[in-house]
Formats: sequence, structure tokens, C-alpha cells
Amino acid sequence: QDMTEKELLKMELDQLKREVKNERQMVSKTGKEIKEYIESMAGEDPLLKGVPEDKNPFKEKGGCTIS
Repeated sequence: QDMTEKELLKMELDQLKREVKNERQMVSKTGKEIKEYIESMAGEDPLLKGVPEDKNPFKEKGGCTIS
């Protein structure tokens, strides 16, 4: 990327302007909410529960036999 220093600084300034508008919350509050959400959704998580064989897109379709 051939951007001048001025363009890079403008991009950084634009990003900081967007970030300053974000509402900030204490980690002690949001961390608890995130933990509760994760625990409530754990039953539907395919990484924890596994993927049913009939819905697994990576399941081997068939085998090859050499005779």
C-alpha cells in the first residue's frame, strides 16, 4: 500500500473518532454477561456438542476400494 504519512494519520484519526463514540462499560459487568451468554448457548455449540454425521459437510462421501 502506497499511502502517504498524511493519509495514514487521517485514517488513524477517523478510527479514533469512531472509537470515542463507543459506550464504555466496566469489565466486571460485561465479563459476567458474556460468561452467562456462553453458558446459556453451550448446548447449541457444535464445538462442544459435535456435528451430527448427516449434517457434517466435511464427512467423507464414499470410499475407494482397490481390488
